[in-house]
Amino acid sequence: MLILGDIIEKLKDVLSESRIGKKVFDKDVATALNIPQATFATMKKRNSIPYEEILEFCALKKISVNWLFFDQAVDMLKAETEKFFQVRYFSDIRASAGGGAEVFDESFETITLDEKIMHNMVGLGSTELEAIHVTGESMEPTLQDGSIVFIDRTLTNINKSGIFIAQTLNGLYIKRIQQRVDGMIELISDNSVYPPQAIHPDEITIVGKVVGNIESL
Repeated sequence: MLILGDIIEKLKDVLSESRIGKKVFDKDVATALNIPQATFATMKKRNSIPYEEILEFCALKKISVNWLFFDQAVDMLKAETEKFFQVRYFSDIRASAGGGAEVFDESFETITLDEKIMHNMVGLGSTELEAIHVTGESMEPTLQDGSIVFIDRTLTNINKSGIFIAQTLNGLYIKRIQQRVDGMIELISDNSVYPPQAIHPDEITIVGKVVGNIESL
């Protein structure tokens, strides 16, 4: 079982490298993770691990998530490929639940996640996933503004139910998608306030299917 208190101590070690001679406290870790101190104290008490913030911290600091959680080096994991997942984390990309957003670019961090971590966050899935942020409220309550979603690019069949990432002329969208009898592609929001949008099939590319997510805190 993962213990947030143990993870916090390791995060303190990371932060202490840039604060030589200065003691690092829980409040410093909370600040580094952009979590209010009171909220962080409650999370520690309840052992509620802030996966989203830790992923962003590890990407920024270029440290191994597996080392942080399990004392595992990436080289150790390479010997047992079935036990880890490679996630390309596009920290600057936002898939819009409302209006169009950015296209995918080449700027990403590769995060190696242990199978246990993936089970905790998104369950079973492809060993090659991508992670981006959600912007907007049109997919609520299923997806919150600020959530991180995990995408499997091998899953592009919109005849299968689920939520997909789609590239359109107006940007990147995250929606439920279906093809109408007239051939038009319909983008459907989970929030009933937002009406469906119809797009010509030549103006849309299915990027992949959302296979999991971490809610913003």
